[in-house]
Amino acid sequence: MTTHLVLTVIGDDRPGLVESLSQTIAENSGNWLESSMSQLAGKFAGILRVSVADGQADKLISELNGLSSQLKLVIEKVEEEPDASGSPQTVELNLVGNDRPGIIREISRALSELSVNVEQLNTECIPAPMSSDTLFKAKAILRIPTGLQLEDLQSKLEQLADDLIVEIELT
Repeated sequence: MTTHLVLTVIGDDRPGLVESLSQTIAENSGNWLESSMSQLAGKFAGILRVSVADGQADKLISELNGLSSQLKLVIEKVEEEPDASGSPQTVELNLVGNDRPGIIREISRALSELSVNVEQLNTECIPAPMSSDTLFKAKAILRIPTGLQLEDLQSKLEQLADDLIVEIELT
């Protein structure tokens, strides 16, 4: 059998952090499956999923915890993979508008009220073309629950977009 681990990592950004993680995982017969990592404000932050044989899981966890001088780690065992059969519809949300506090709070509240799950979220602030304003951009992968019509989600988000003065597109 296989154990899956989900790790969150954060530390001062410097060369070699990913190599330290990957070496520890490989030396303990683990398999790096998927990850999302980036440098933010001088910190290296990421999340990754690893598989390892059940008999090696505790040793891998111990070895990963040995990296605590370089990285702060949170390690969670995932007992079984979710069943993807009959999975709900997935859509992409793209948002752009002038930056201001509360955009993600309002969007996430509306999604939560409709039981829409945010599977992935990437945001950034960038300079607006031909002005000194800052634009807020967000891209999210959303899992729509069975029974929710895409038109209902679209309608709710269009109303919210008008209130927030942002552009929202679902694809």
